[in-house]
Amino acid sequence: MKPLFIYYPKCSTCKRAVKYLEENNIDVVYRDMMLENPTKAELKEWLQISGLPIKRFFNTSGIVYREMKLKDKLPEMSDDEALELLSTTGRLVRRPLLIGDHGVFVGFHEEMYETLK
Repeated sequence: MKPLFIYYPKCSTCKRAVKYLEENNIDVVYRDMMLENPTKAELKEWLQISGLPIKRFFNTSGIVYREMKLKDKLPEMSDDEALELLSTTGRLVRRPLLIGDHGVFVGFHEEMYETLK
């Protein structure tokens, strides 16, 4: 099965990731997170697979994150509450996400994507 690439087309980091995927002929299924945000169930599964702390799934530099003052609220939230919140808008989710047999990559780090070749 092809890896799932969840991204926001206007994001400069996502554009770099798309360019990398295309230049290296890495075939993925593209999903625009503004049109189809990850569900709570998907996020929960990816969190478990990744072994990352839930904060890594938040777009901490985003406007919505700052407006909601999540820097102060997130430490007090349960994972379930945080997952529920993440599933409400793609603007809260760190991007891009790449999910496949390799695991879950959060954000674009070329050295991680190298493993897909």
